[in-house]
Amino acid sequence: MNFLAHTFLSGDDEELLLGNFIADSVKGRQAELYPARVAQGIKLHRLIDAYTDTHEIVAETKARLRPRYKKFAPVIADIYYDHFLASRFRDYSEEPLKVYTERVYRVISKYADQLPVRVQGFFPHMRQHNWLLAYAQVDGVARALQGMSRRTAFHSGMETAAEELQKNYTFYAADFKAFFPELMRYVEELRREGLYL
Repeated sequence: MNFLAHTFLSGDDEELLLGNFIADSVKGRQAELYPARVAQGIKLHRLIDAYTDTHEIVAETKARLRPRYKKFAPVIADIYYDHFLASRFRDYSEEPLKVYTERVYRVISKYADQLPVRVQGFFPHMRQHNWLLAYAQVDGVARALQGMSRRTAFHSGMETAAEELQKNYTFYAADFKAFFPELMRYVEELRREGLYL
């Protein structure tokens, strides 16, 4: 899952959301350097990733992408899933996507002094161009993937992945629709087990 899904699955807890947002830039035991609730958000992010990476529906999505995109298939799948969450946000939240994304940016900005260096580098650009809202449109997905492709050390093919999304939109949409409610249930189970309150 990508940024939108991770923040959404954090609920309304600001520190949990912050941890979930920054987790990819926090390595190993560095999580222990953060306040307890932020560290729980980092842990939640890692559990979400582990669940997603081993789920059979997500495996089907990646298998569809792998012949063309090789090792970048998981990255593309994450972006696709954020697209479907964004484009169908009203199916999962009463809060409009635009209002939600503005709230997320305010929360992250509030904790600017706790952001890892890597996040400090991309967050202003993310907010300025409203990546989270842009994911709702295929054009926004195309821009995100083109940007990622430019930053890879060698040819990834990701710049064509929006075309692949359009070509097989129904299949990818069905994967997301089947998977995301299961992920939401998993996160709720973690909450009930006491990972976070």
